[in-house]
Amino acid sequence: MASDFRWCYTRAMKRKKPPQDHTSTAAPPAELTLRVIGHVRSPYTERFGTPRQPTVTEQTLTDTAVDATIELLPGHNFEQALRDLEGFDYIWVIAWMHLNESWQPTVIPPRGPKVRRGLFATRSPHRPNPVAISALKLLKVEGRTLHVRGIDLLDGTPVLDIKPYVPYADAHPNAKAGWLDAIGEAPDAPDRW
Repeated sequence: MASDFRWCYTRAMKRKKPPQDHTSTAAPPAELTLRVIGHVRSPYTERFGTPRQPTVTEQTLTDTAVDATIELLPGHNFEQALRDLEGFDYIWVIAWMHLNESWQPTVIPPRGPKVRRGLFATRSPHRPNPVAISALKLLKVEGRTLHVRGIDLLDGTPVLDIKPYVPYADAHPNAKAGWLDAIGEAPDAPDRW
């Protein structure tokens, strides 16, 4: 432990820029304003039959990962913002689940025993802020349109942001999955519904 501290302290001393305080004078915001940057064009128009996760496709509309597009809005130079993205295999899509109007602090997940779980220990779409994150296979980029595979979002879902999936930072193959590990089902097992 002491050696870890010395390593951090030594490393901090090698900084070329002096430490700065960017937070003490700024109050944390109580509300945010988000801008839609585009919309999902998906074959899914109803919740039933739409994958709950991009990799869980059994019991969905087609029982397979489907292709879709994300169309970014015109007039914002998004063509430039998409430059260099095509070299990535996967992207993170951050979206707003606009059809969800309420949430509960506990939910019964669609997998495992019918036990109420804390909302924040689940991937339930019904959240205080209905934000979705999807790791999607990027097939190609054409102008302001991204062609993706493995969509788990409804047609017309507003997109808030897109980021590249970076394996060295985003993949943690040995991470624990809490109660999901305890139910003993395969990660891509079908849902109960």
